[in-house]
Amino acid sequence: MRLFTLEGRSVGVVNAQGRFYAVLNVCPHELAPVCEGSVSGTLLPSAPGEAEYGLEGVILRCPWHGYEFDLSNGGRAAFTSFRGRLRMYDVVVDDGAVFVELRRAGG
Repeated sequence: MRLFTLEGRSVGVVNAQGRFYAVLNVCPHELAPVCEGSVSGTLLPSAPGEAEYGLEGVILRCPWHGYEFDLSNGGRAAFTSFRGRLRMYDVVVDDGAVFVELRRAGG
């Protein structure tokens, strides 16, 4: 994760398994600097008595309360009833340079 200030906004850019994601550095839960958290995987829903780990490299975990957000799924909260999602921006890679479009991803 690298942080940048773009047009007055703190935006984190992460290369997750070869794909770039750009995230506004604000957690929708309590407005924490979410990009100061870790990028990893998480425990997936699984059968009782089993623990299955997955989504390696695409889970952004908030440093304040541990909320997990799936970067590969539009920044939605992962495996919880919390309906918040990260504000994400489209990323374009052109000739090795990474560009962030400061409008909502897909919008």
